[in-house]
Formats: sequence, structure tokens, C-alpha cells
Amino acid sequence: MAFELKALPYATDALEPHIDAKTMEIHHGKHHAAYVTNLNGAIEGTQLASQTLEGLISSIKTLPADKQAVIRNNGGGHYNHTLFWNLLTAESTGKPYAELLTAIEAQFGGFDQFKTAFETAAKTRFGSGWAWLIVKKDGQLAITSTPNQDNPLMDVADIQGTPILGLDVWEHAYYLHYQNRRPDYVAAFWNVVNWDYVQTLWNDAK
Repeated sequence: MAFELKALPYATDALEPHIDAKTMEIHHGKHHAAYVTNLNGAIEGTQLASQTLEGLISSIKTLPADKQAVIRNNGGGHYNHTLFWNLLTAESTGKPYAELLTAIEAQFGGFDQFKTAFETAAKTRFGSGWAWLIVKKDGQLAITSTPNQDNPLMDVADIQGTPILGLDVWEHAYYLHYQNRRPDYVAAFWNVVNWDYVQTLWNDAK
């Protein structure tokens, strides 16, 4: 079955002024759509077409050599963006709920300390990539970042785990509105985090 580009769970202007409508239109309708098209083109007519997205991207090293790069880039792009859209909301609570907040405070020494560490991962990712909050196999929370469209589910990731929060720091995610001011974009991200969804992902990952 071919993968599909799902509609955004909100209007393209819903996240303004933090993320503008034009960026959302291009980011979702052009960039994400291209990842889906390219991924489907790479697996069409092969046994890989029967696998789940998570199955494909979590085992990059075991894929046929001629498919590894295209699935890593486009499968990763599809997974990352599908997750990202759902991690955003116009009605952010500002902080996670009690249990997750407690876990974050215990792991990072406080919520503000967590935000600083996450922002550092996002701001210092050279070139294009992502910042992540993940749940590792031992159940501990960790902050990491990945290049390009890699993510911590992949067996090629330096630090592996289940993503529960991610921030896209490719220039196409912010340049129309923020130009080269990535730190401003990273700071604005906290205004639109869907902590309800993060909590659900955390519960599932545990």
C-alpha cells in the first residue's frame, strides 16, 4: 500500500504568529509531499512496499544497498514530518502534565534546564536536521539531534530511542518568517508544542 500525505490537523494559519501560514503551506504541501512521492517511487513493486513506515526506517542497515539512501532520506522525511505536524497546536498548555513534567525535571534538573538543553541541541545542529526528546530503551529520557531527515528510530542514529518531541531545524521550516534567526524560531516553538500528544507518545514509549 502506498504511503499518503495526510492533511494538517489544523488550518495553515493556526500557528501564527509563531509559524506563518505560507511556511506551513510550502513545508507541508511541497516538502513533505515530495518525501511521500519519492518514498513511494522507491518501494513500488518491491517487497518493501508491504512494510510499515517504522519498519522501513528502523532497519536502514538491512535494506538493499540501492534503497538505503532514498528510504533513509524520504522515509525519514515522511515519518519526521508526520510526527511534527501532530506535535504542534494553537492551544499549547505551555508545560507537560504532572507525570511527564516530573520525569523531565528529574532527568534534566528542572523544566527550564530541559528547555535550555533542547534549544541548544536545535541551535547547534550544523546545517539541516532535527532536535529530539526521546525515550531510550531503558526508559530514560534523553535529548539528541540528528542530521538531515534521520531520526532516533533509525539503526544508523548515534543515540537511539523513541521520539516524543521533535523540532525541524531545516531552513525551509523557518526561513520565510525568521530568515537566519534560528534561535528566534526555536524559542517560538514552545508556544505551539502539543503537550497532550507528547504525553501520549511518552505513555506509549514507556
